[in-house]
Amino acid sequence: QLQLVESGGGLVQPGGSLRLSCAASAFSLDYYAIGWFRQAPGKEREGVSCISSSGGSTNYADSVKGRFTISRDKAKNTVYLQMNSLKPEDTAVYYCAAKLWAMCVMGGMDYWGKGTLVTVSS
Repeated sequence: QLQLVESGGGLVQPGGSLRLSCAASAFSLDYYAIGWFRQAPGKEREGVSCISSSGGSTNYADSVKGRFTISRDKAKNTVYLQMNSLKPEDTAVYYCAAKLWAMCVMGGMDYWGKGTLVTVSS
């Protein structure tokens, strides 16, 4: 079974940057579309970004467009979420998820990681 592990979360000041990683062991992510999701306290989980299995197609939620960048490194079997110009409202647990599918999707995911906490505060 595909296992996903997120890392890179932490405490950062407003305006700062973090890079989240989503790594898989035992299985290649080459055939999986990957999505990043987040859930803030008291709120529903929302899709943040996704990338197709080839890496050629990406999509972003309006709230993060222009600030976040998703990418994948096939050699390292890892997907990244570069987060710049962070705001307090970006505070949430961030999850990566995989779907055995080519297209960039933010729904119907097959596998989920356990999440990493991002806190944006001064």
